[in-house]
Amino acid sequence: MSLSVGQVSRLAGVTVRTLHHYDEIGLLSPGERTAAGYRRYTDDDLVRLQQVLLYRELGFPLEEIAVILDDPRVDELTQLRRQHELLIRKSDRLREVITAVERAIEARARGITLTPEERLEVFGAFRPEDHDAETERRWGGTDAYADSRRRVASYTKADWLALKAEAAAVGEELAAAYTAGLPAGGEPAMDLAERHRLHISRWFYTCTYDIHRCLGELYVSDPRFTAVYDEAAPGLAGYVRDAIAANAARHDH
Repeated sequence: MSLSVGQVSRLAGVTVRTLHHYDEIGLLSPGERTAAGYRRYTDDDLVRLQQVLLYRELGFPLEEIAVILDDPRVDELTQLRRQHELLIRKSDRLREVITAVERAIEARARGITLTPEERLEVFGAFRPEDHDAETERRWGGTDAYADSRRRVASYTKADWLALKAEAAAVGEELAAAYTAGLPAGGEPAMDLAERHRLHISRWFYTCTYDIHRCLGELYVSDPRFTAVYDEAAPGLAGYVRDAIAANAARHDH
């Protein structure tokens, strides 16, 4: 059985013009012709066309495809195995690209407008958008949540680096106070807790003492927060919680 140019065009999803071009350059010439001179494609031609289209999908130029397919040392099964391996690689790469685009969409929706390089420099492996769903579920309807989203939408790379450096400095001093044995209810620890609260207010939202108390409790009730603090010093999360509570109580009077 053989097929006309039009039938192959519809079957393979390529234009008649493309098939004519493949014929002109010797990449895929129909194996049969009618008495009237019309091209007819055989089963072997369709197999070759499939291979041509696969290599085209993989980005190979037509001239290189011709060399590959006409290599007498390579049979059809080897060609298919090679194409399969190349397609798997492309599939893996496409998954990486799709993931990157999805992350970019999430970041834009969150208001983080950094380039991928800047995001890597600022956040490293941490991805803020991974926590968006939970953040919105807990505080989505609050003024603080709306204020935070509005502020971070305008932050540049320099802003994020300054924010990160400030947060790290406060965290390091809290860890130093804890390891030095300073009481959580003492003035140095409470002053550090106040700096922690003001940091949040300056960069994200107005952090009242009540909100700060809730955050302190979260640091010990949520294992993820606890792990971050306790990585610096085991037991630090509880110490920060206690310092925050003491500072809040100090300002209640």
